[in-house]
Amino acid sequence: MKRLFDIFVSILGLSVFIAPIVLLALMIKLSSRGPIMYWSDRIGKDNIIFSMPKFRTMRVGTPALATHLLANSGKYLTPLGSFLRRSSLDELPQLWSILVGKMSIVGPRPALFNQDDLISERARLNVHHLRPGLTGWAQVNGRDELSVDQKVKLDSEYLERQSFFFDAKIIMLTIMRVIRREGVSH
Repeated sequence: MKRLFDIFVSILGLSVFIAPIVLLALMIKLSSRGPIMYWSDRIGKDNIIFSMPKFRTMRVGTPALATHLLANSGKYLTPLGSFLRRSSLDELPQLWSILVGKMSIVGPRPALFNQDDLISERARLNVHHLRPGLTGWAQVNGRDELSVDQKVKLDSEYLERQSFFFDAKIIMLTIMRVIRREGVSH
């Protein structure tokens, strides 16, 4: 049932957002040097690495680290980068990853391939068996403001509580947080 929901929502999302996706792609191409998309190696279900697309918000040559680990991360942002991140529009290409089954609408956010502490803690609590999500319980409870331990605790709570209605609640909370731009530190 969850997979069917993911397919339906990703097709609907891609259909609804096709014009903004094309417009954003054009704006990115015209405003900074480099590719439109950034394909990030992420940890998927069962700790299998997959390439996750995002609109590129960082300059070419930025180290492949979580943004909070970069010293003075603002200097790496493209002219549109801050806006794309605050509005979460950089995440729109992940609808493709959902459609092809690498991600889900709701689940733990996919860790970067080099976030060893997050990866090992999720594995310890069996969270790694979940398909990563576009949004998740940790996302709506602090997003960038959470420590690794807090994220993993919330991811584990999601594992225990997951249901269609809990996912619907998380989606609604996500929409509210994105509109209010809550929990975004960059």
